[in-house]
Amino acid sequence: MHCQTPHDLLIKPRQPEFALPSPWLRHWHGGDAFKSHFFDAMSLLFPDGERFFIDAVRAYRDQVTDPQQQAQIRGFIGQEAHHSREHQHYSEALRESGYDLDYLERRLKKRLAFVRKHLPPKVHLAATTAVEHLTAIMADAILQNPEWLEGADPTMARLWRWHALEESEHKAVAFDLYQQVCGKVWLRRRAMLQSTFFFTLDTIKGLVHMLRRDGLLWNWRIWRDGLGWLWGSRGILKPLVQAYFDFYRADFHPWQHDNLQVILERRREFDPLEVS
Repeated sequence: MHCQTPHDLLIKPRQPEFALPSPWLRHWHGGDAFKSHFFDAMSLLFPDGERFFIDAVRAYRDQVTDPQQQAQIRGFIGQEAHHSREHQHYSEALRESGYDLDYLERRLKKRLAFVRKHLPPKVHLAATTAVEHLTAIMADAILQNPEWLEGADPTMARLWRWHALEESEHKAVAFDLYQQVCGKVWLRRRAMLQSTFFFTLDTIKGLVHMLRRDGLLWNWRIWRDGLGWLWGSRGILKPLVQAYFDFYRADFHPWQHDNLQVILERRREFDPLEVS
C-alpha cells in the first residue's frame, strides 16, 4: 500500500504557555490516581527521549536536498525541543511533589548513553521511527477521542492535546528520513520490538513508583479500574493494536493512517488566527 507524507504539510513549532497546577495536583486526571500516573509515567520519558530523537534526525539532515523535507525536519526539531522543555517542567513538578524521578530516569539515561556510544546512527534513527509511531497512534487517539482526557485538569488536558497535535503533524518526518538513508525493514522491526519492550517497562515502573508513593499500590480497586480503562471492553488501548502492528508491514508508511482532517480541526485550539 503506497503512501507518502502530504507534500504541503506545515510543521510549525508552537510555544503555548502552560501554567501547571500549583500546588501540584497528584491526581489531576479527575481525581483518578491510575489515569494521572499513567500519563505522568509517559511524560517523564519525554525530556531525554525527545532530545535523542532530535539528534538522530540531525545526524542525517545534511543528506536531504528537498526544500520541503528540510522545512519539515526543521519543524520536527523545533516541536520536539519544545516538547522536551515542557515535559521537563512537568517532571520538575512531579519531583517537587515527592516522586523519585532520579530513580525513574536512571535506567533510561543509561540506556540512551549506551546507544549513543556503541550503536551506529542508523540504529538511533530506526529507534526514533519506532517510538514516533507509538506516540503517533496514541496522539491520534487523544485527538479523535476527547474522552481520553475527560474530567482532567484543563491545563493538563490542554498540554496533552498540544503534544498530541504536534506528534500527529510530524509523525512521518523521522520515517521518511530513515527510508531515504537506510530503509532496512528488519532493522525497523527490531527497533520497534525493543522500543515497545522498554517503553512499556519504563511506563509501568513509573506508574508503580507513583502509586507506591501515594500509598495506593496495593489498592485492588485502583488496578481493577485502571486496567479496565486501558484494556477492558472499552479500553483506550485496545483500538490501537492494529495500528501498532501495521508498523511491521514491509510497505508501511505513517500516513497510511490518514488523520489530516482531525489535525486541521484540532489546530483551531492552538492556531485560532490561522485556521478559519
